[in-house]
Amino acid sequence: MEQLDLSILVNLDALLQEGSVTGAARRVGLSTPAMSHALARIRERLGDSILVRSGRGMLLTPRAAALKPRVHSIVTEARRTLEREGPFVARELARTFVVHVTDYVLTVLGLVVDRILREEAPAVCIRFVPNSQDDPRHLRDGESDLAVGIYGELPQEMRSRQLLTDRHICVLRKDHPLANKRLSLDQYVRLSHIQVAPRGQPGGYLDDVLREKGLVRTVARAVPYFVTALQFAAATDYVLTISERIAVKLAPSFGLKMIEAPMELRPYALSLVWHPRLDGDAGHRFLREVFTRAARETAGDQHDKPRTRLGTSKPTSGPTRKRRSRQAK
Repeated sequence: MEQLDLSILVNLDALLQEGSVTGAARRVGLSTPAMSHALARIRERLGDSILVRSGRGMLLTPRAAALKPRVHSIVTEARRTLEREGPFVARELARTFVVHVTDYVLTVLGLVVDRILREEAPAVCIRFVPNSQDDPRHLRDGESDLAVGIYGELPQEMRSRQLLTDRHICVLRKDHPLANKRLSLDQYVRLSHIQVAPRGQPGGYLDDVLREKGLVRTVARAVPYFVTALQFAAATDYVLTISERIAVKLAPSFGLKMIEAPMELRPYALSLVWHPRLDGDAGHRFLREVFTRAARETAGDQHDKPRTRLGTSKPTSGPTRKRRSRQAK
C-alpha cells in the first residue's frame, strides 16, 4: 500500500481555497516553485488538473470544486486535533464518570463530593457502582474511571493516591447486655457477628488477627453494605466491628453504642485508584482533586501506620493515635 503523505492535504486545501499557486504558497509558507511542485504531485495522484488557467487567473476543475469543502473540513479537524488544549474550566465540563465505591465512601464523602460538583462543575454526572474484585480490569479497559477502596496487590501499571484513613470499633444496640461494659476478648469471640464484606469474600483482616491468637469468631450474617450491617446490629444481639467514621455518623441514629474492640487492630487507608492513561486528562484530574478535597474536609485527621492492603497484616508496635494532618490545618 502506498504511504500517504498528509502534507499533501494541507497543500491541496491551500490551492483549493486560494485558487492560485502563489496565494497557496503564501498561505502555507512555501515558495511558489515549491507549491508548483506540490500541485504537480497532486495532479499526478488524483489524475485531475485541479487548477486550469483562465485568462490571467486559474479556475477549479469540477472535481476540485467538489473536493474543496471536504478537504477543508479534514484539514481543519486535523489542526484542531493537534492543537494544545485550552485552559481547563470546571464549569464547562460536561461528562459522565463511572466510580467504584462502597456505601461507606458514599456515606462519609458522598454529600461533600456532591456539593463541590454542584458548585463548580454542575454538568458533571457521576455513576457510582459497587466495588468488585475486577475493579483494576474495569479501569484498564475503560469501563470505569476511578475506584476508591482498600486493595490487595494492584497491577503495577495502576496509579493510586491515599485518600483517607480509618480504624475499627465495635457497635452494639444500646440496650444490649454488654453495651455498657468493657468488652473482653472472650466475650467478643462468643458473640455472634455481622461481617461487612463489600466484595462478597468471607474472612478478612479481623479474622486473620483472631486466628493468630488461636481464636475464631462466628459470623452469623455477612452483608455487602455498611448501612445494612448497622441496621442488623440495631435490631439484634449481634456485634458489629465497623469503620469508626461511618459509625460516628450513623450509629446514634440507629440507637447503637460504640465501644472499643478488645484487641489491637491496625487502622487502614482507603485509596483512589485509576489507570495511567488518564493521568493527563484535565477532567479526570479535576475529579481526583474533588475526592481529595472532600476527604480533607470530612476526614482530614490521619491514623498512624495504616494498612494499605486487604491481606493479613500483623499489628505494629506502638500507638495508633490520630494526628492532625498538615493539609487539614
